[in-house]
Parts: sequence; structure tokens; C-alpha cells
Amino acid sequence: MPVKIIIYEDNTTLRESLSSLLSLAGDYQLLASYADCRQVAEQVTAADPDVILMDIDMPEVNGIEAVRKIRQFNRKVQIIMLTVFDDNTHVFDAMYAGANGYLLKKYVSDKLIDAIREVLEGGAPMSPTIARMVISNLQQPSPKVSENDYQLTGREKETLQSLAKGNSFKMIAAELGISIDTVRTHIKRIYDKLHVRSQIEAVSKAINEKLV
Repeated sequence: MPVKIIIYEDNTTLRESLSSLLSLAGDYQLLASYADCRQVAEQVTAADPDVILMDIDMPEVNGIEAVRKIRQFNRKVQIIMLTVFDDNTHVFDAMYAGANGYLLKKYVSDKLIDAIREVLEGGAPMSPTIARMVISNLQQPSPKVSENDYQLTGREKETLQSLAKGNSFKMIAAELGISIDTVRTHIKRIYDKLHVRSQIEAVSKAINEKLV
């Protein structure tokens, strides 16, 4: 079955380019494309997409606020932010809101299809500069949470750190030299210990509390 996609982008030219890119790639069904997010709750509920491509800087309701609204009623749809912003505030606000990936628009033509595939496989796709910024943030010296808080094992911490880099389950397995089933087991335990329900919540908590 084709992957069902909705686009939110106020730039008409880019919106049409994204539509053409998806049509040429195959295996993707563009359900709709919108220039604003004023009716995002109704539109997403009615269409039930697999993936949403979401611009940040839009009139009236910005993309980050739209993600917050979507996450109030839909936790399963995968949301990739498409933006010109690569500063800490926008990146982490989008992550905390519930975005699954973050692509700079200058990389869209080369990276979009791979990013959609990656997010559907459980990864968190990010443009190279965004991934570097996230890793840099993780490496900043800061008071650590007590080693006993959450009771994460060494291997669970390694898994969480790899997850925070935007790696898919397959990539985590290769990096740590373990099976994908073992990765899934570690991640389930991480979710339970951190009291979260999704990858983006786990990564957000790890970044916020300097767990990795």
C-alpha cells in the first residue's frame, strides 16, 4: 500500500515541488497539501495520513503549534519538519512538540525520500547540521541526573544515545553490534524507565535531563 502523505507549506512553489518529488518517487500517495494549519486537527483526523511534512514558519498557526495540536489526538503519524531554521530554539521546540524528524529545506530535494523511509522504519531523520547540533548539545557539560535515576543500564544508555543521533533501529543494531530484536527490547525498557511512550519523547527527555 502506498504511504499516505499530507503537506503543510505556505510557499506555493515549494509546495508544488514537494508534490512533484513525491509523485516521481512512487509508492507515495499525496492526500492533500495546504498553505496553512488553521484546520489542521480536522484535516489530519479526516485524512489519517502516515506522514506529515510540516513547515514551521506559517501564518496564524505555526508548524510547531500545529504539531502540538496533532499530538493531542494522534501519536502514530510521523511528522517531519521542513524549515530554513537551524537554531536551537526551533529544533528543540519542534522535538518537544512531538516532531519525528527535522530537515532543512536546502536539503529537501536530495534527502526527503530517504527521510520518509527512515522515519517509517523508526528513525528520526535530521539534516547533518541539525544532527551535529543535537550531538553538541548532548556533549555540553552540565550537572548530570543521579546515576540511579531511571536505573538505565550501560547498554540502554548507549542505545538511547544512538537513538538521539537520529539512528534507525537497524543503524543502532549495527553500531552496537546487536540484533534489531535486542534493540527493540532495550528501547521498550528505556520507554518504561523514562515513563515515555515514543522515540521523540525519549530523546527529548534525554536531551533535557542530560541523560546521555
